[in-house]
Amino acid sequence: MANELSVAVLGPGGVGGLLAALLSRTGHRVICLSGEKTAEALRTDGIQVRSARFGDFTARVEADTELREPVDACLVTVKHTALDAALARVPAPALSDGLLVPFLNGVEHPAALRARYRPGRVAPAVIRVESTRVAPGVIEHGSPFAEIDLTGTDVPRTRLDALADAFAAAGPATRVLEDETAALWAKMSFLAPFALLTTRYGLSLGEVRTRHRDELTALVEETAAISRACGGPADPAQALARYDAFPPSTKSSMQRDAEAGRPLELDAIGGALLRAAARHGIPAPVAARVVDEVHPFA
Repeated sequence: MANELSVAVLGPGGVGGLLAALLSRTGHRVICLSGEKTAEALRTDGIQVRSARFGDFTARVEADTELREPVDACLVTVKHTALDAALARVPAPALSDGLLVPFLNGVEHPAALRARYRPGRVAPAVIRVESTRVAPGVIEHGSPFAEIDLTGTDVPRTRLDALADAFAAAGPATRVLEDETAALWAKMSFLAPFALLTTRYGLSLGEVRTRHRDELTALVEETAAISRACGGPADPAQALARYDAFPPSTKSSMQRDAEAGRPLELDAIGGALLRAAARHGIPAPVAARVVDEVHPFA
C-alpha cells in the first residue's frame, strides 16, 4: 500500500459512512458501494458528518453499486443480516489482492469470508463507536470516542500497519492486534449480554443494570466462560464495570433495530454464542433462555 490508499466501503451507513468521510477528508480515494439510490445521493452531495469529536464537515466520495476495480482495502460495514446480499457487490476477482476488512458483530464471519475471498487477505476489525445514518449520506457521530482494533491471522503485518496508519491519521484511535480470536471475543463478550438484555426487555442499559442486575451478572459470567474456552479474554468484573461506566440512556444497536422493526442480528450474536458453548460443553442456561425470549422479535 502507498501512503494514499484506495478504499471501498460496502454499506456507507453509520460506521461505514463515518469511516468513508474521515478517510476521504485525509486524502484517500474512497468508493462507497450501495444501492443505486444511495449511490446517487453520495455522488451528488457527498457524505455529511456531524460530530463533536471530528467536527461537522462534508466529504466527497465516489459511489457505485459494485466494485469494478482492485482497491487496497474494502471495509465491510453492513449488518450481518444483510451480509450475503451485500457481498454480491464485491466480486472476488475485482477485489483481487485487496484486504477485506469486516466490521461485523459476532465471531463466525471470518471463516465464511475466507471461504469466499483470499484467506490471507481477510482482516477482521472491531470498532467502538456510536454513529448513526440519519439519511443517505448524513452521519451523526454521537460518542466522544472512535476506536478500532485491526487484526488478521494470516495478513501480512505491513498491510495491516498501512491501513491502521490511515485510520489513525483520519481520526479513530487504531491499534493492530496479533490475536484475532482474542480481539473478536473481547467484542463479543461485551456485546452479547448488552444486546440481548436491552432487546429482551426493551430497556436502556441503565435500567437493565439496575432492574435486571442478577440476570446481567449471570449472562456476563456465562459469556466469559464461553470466551475463555474459545481462547478469548474472560473478566466478568471488568465487563460489568464497563457497563456501569456507560451513560444510563445507552441502547444497543440490536435494541434500536427491534424498535424500528428491522431484522435482528440475533443469530450472529446470540446464536453464535450458544453454538460456541455447545462446541466446548459450557453450560449457558441464561443465554439460551434470553435468546429464546428475544427470538419472537427477530
